[in-house]
Amino acid sequence: MPVTDVISRPATVRWRNAVFAIFAASGLSIATWAARVPSIKADLGIENREIGLALLVMGVASIIGLSTSSVVIARFGTRTGMFAMLVTLSIGLAILGLGSGFFHSYAVLIVGLALFGFGNGCLDVMMNVDGAHIETLSGKTILPLFHAFFSFGTVIGAGLGAIAAGLRIGVAIHAVTIAALIVVLAIVAIANVPRREIVDAVTAHGSADASSADAAQPGWRERLAVSLSAWREPRTYTLGIIMLGMAFAEGGANDWLALGVVEHEGGTAALGAAALTVFSVSMTVVRVFGGPLVDRFGRVATLRVLAVAATAGILLFILAPNLPLVFVGAALWGIGASLGFPLGMSAAADDPARAAARVSAAATIGYVAFLCGPPVLGFISDHIGLLNTLFILVALVAASGLASSAAKPLPGSKVGAGRH
Repeated sequence: MPVTDVISRPATVRWRNAVFAIFAASGLSIATWAARVPSIKADLGIENREIGLALLVMGVASIIGLSTSSVVIARFGTRTGMFAMLVTLSIGLAILGLGSGFFHSYAVLIVGLALFGFGNGCLDVMMNVDGAHIETLSGKTILPLFHAFFSFGTVIGAGLGAIAAGLRIGVAIHAVTIAALIVVLAIVAIANVPRREIVDAVTAHGSADASSADAAQPGWRERLAVSLSAWREPRTYTLGIIMLGMAFAEGGANDWLALGVVEHEGGTAALGAAALTVFSVSMTVVRVFGGPLVDRFGRVATLRVLAVAATAGILLFILAPNLPLVFVGAALWGIGASLGFPLGMSAAADDPARAAARVSAAATIGYVAFLCGPPVLGFISDHIGLLNTLFILVALVAASGLASSAAKPLPGSKVGAGRH
């Protein structure tokens, strides 16, 4: 039976839509937590340092989740793994909500955040691995669109969080409701994700049918050994440079761009929020429409142009003599930072047989930068000022652009090659 018969086109579309929903669910969960931080702080009567410690716990748990994703994928596959992690992060979200609004316990909040961070970190690799499989099947660059759905989820989550806070709905009720919604979504979505043996048949590209592919599969320990081998490949680290630079650019903007506007020319908090909105909208728009551009001009050329745009945007943001140009800089910054991470994931997945291993390794490098970068920038800014600190982002984005040749599709891979 041909591979195309193993997963029919309608089944592939359902798989794609299910993974779209999983990306959106992850974004929804994260924005739900972020939007209620002020309420959580008030409920528990804690200070910024306790919030900082909570963020550190969640960040460390996320990195552990990223690092152990290879083990989970090798043992159970992405279908079972994604469902388990969606349930795990939902339980974590419910516990942190109950810790804030019901038990009024900082310790319970920390337990919830640990589960929440671990589930989201591990899920992130799995959903990108499945997205990469779907991209390979389609022969088109669509990972940026998957990441756009994550952004859609954050917008929905932030909006619902604002409404809940405005209506004085307690954190416990809000968090438990969203957690239950994500579990329901997980049940529906996972029902449309192929079983691992069928995905393996597609990956093999030579199996007569799903059962013969399953019979030929090595044990999970062998799959784990293959997974860990990605850390011995130089290309993993070069792709990591691409993703590290853009992850710093994105994470730095999320945490420091609004404050930078306030410090730049004494802009108001509202103007800072507006500039961050410009950045986020610019990034999301490019992620929605960027795939066809990559397929036309190629992954490497696109990354180089976007690195130039991000570099120019950050420099303009730092050096602009007036606020309108600061907003132009924020837009260019968002455009430039939009595709580095998803295209790095796409490049890591060029060889379907090793996609899980390489995506996990590259994602770990990128997310360590995304999670740890902003606090590092904050520490440095205490000594040299925030705007001067942003020059570090300029250097990292430039390094990302210089490393972009590593994203050239591997022999036999058509995704991201461009039409020459």
